[in-house]
Amino acid sequence: MPDSDIAAPARRLRTLEDLDVADKRVLLRVDFNVPMEGGRIVDDARIQAAVPTIRALLEKGASLRLATHRGRPRGSVVEEMRVAPLAARLGEIIGREVAVAPGVVGDDVARFLDGAGAAPVMLENVRFEPGEEANDPVFCRALAGLADAYVNDAFGAAHRAHASTEGVAHLLPSAAGFLMEKEVRVLGEVLAHPRQPLVAIVGGAKISTKIGVMEHLLPRVSRMLVGGAMACTLLKAGGADVGDSKVEEDQLDTARRLLDAGGEKLLLPADAMVADGFSAGAATRVVDSGAIPAGWMMLDVGPATQAAFGEAVAGAGTVVWNGPLGVYEMAPFRAGTEAVAKAVAASDATSVVGGGDLAAALAELGLEDSITHVSTGGGATLEFLEGRELPGIRVLQEERE
Repeated sequence: MPDSDIAAPARRLRTLEDLDVADKRVLLRVDFNVPMEGGRIVDDARIQAAVPTIRALLEKGASLRLATHRGRPRGSVVEEMRVAPLAARLGEIIGREVAVAPGVVGDDVARFLDGAGAAPVMLENVRFEPGEEANDPVFCRALAGLADAYVNDAFGAAHRAHASTEGVAHLLPSAAGFLMEKEVRVLGEVLAHPRQPLVAIVGGAKISTKIGVMEHLLPRVSRMLVGGAMACTLLKAGGADVGDSKVEEDQLDTARRLLDAGGEKLLLPADAMVADGFSAGAATRVVDSGAIPAGWMMLDVGPATQAAFGEAVAGAGTVVWNGPLGVYEMAPFRAGTEAVAKAVAASDATSVVGGGDLAAALAELGLEDSITHVSTGGGATLEFLEGRELPGIRVLQEERE
């Protein structure tokens, strides 16, 4: 669905059109916290997603100081979490060198930036600084002193009130980048004015992490399809025998409340792919989801459930999906996620998919171009869909006149 078809949010988000960046130093917050193995980037989707904003700022004559986090160093320097591989990959994509500053703030960094002139520079991992996650005012001022304007394109970190995502925006002329703008508009449309009927697909391991999303979406959806291990908690709460499946025992009362609230809107798995162990080599079979034998656990939805979910998706106007329907990292238990992904891609619905495992699955299947929007957020996407106000977004908004 084109961006022009997406309704504006209640508060106006300041965008690049509101910011004069010509010949200005711009602090650009990006989210390049990408998966890596042995120093090699496994998936550069988050880097690629920020490239339109980076190119636009460079074309407007801005001198870029890029800031990102990587991992959770918790205010200390961790050699394995340096940003050099991220800067190198970005340089390959945009066709020009991206230098790495010797730190985040301080005299050495200021001298390095002065020497770089208009060339793009990536600051070292902002979470190496204790003041980052504390949103420390002194660190905020030091960060703001590196630039004349601030742009936030890190939607994946927008739910954090950190110095580089929220604090610095109070000290500089600030705006959202293209990626942030699109995330806010698309996800906002799902909540405010979705094409009907709206179908939600919720998966993943723990119902405790999805309660907020489910409760916020239930009044808005026509159907809510539930898979993953979290479905086992709901099934048990409804009286089903789930064998040795993973269940959050302390969430059974909450699950019963969701079952009562959802009623016929909730579509739980009718059958399950079960295994006699949590491994790719375990014995498997398909059984009724309400009668999983002792010693067996549900690791994917079964073929009847895949068909039912596909039918619900085929008739949808909008589909919003967060979380895989099985243990996708193990080949025997990815059929459910793959079948529903193909159904979503083939549908005429406006489709909005959460990032993480689902984004990787879509890329592996070659379906990402058939999805309207694949969000770059994890926790940020969840919190947005829960209806929460994200600090990294709120600071870039102003009340409409």
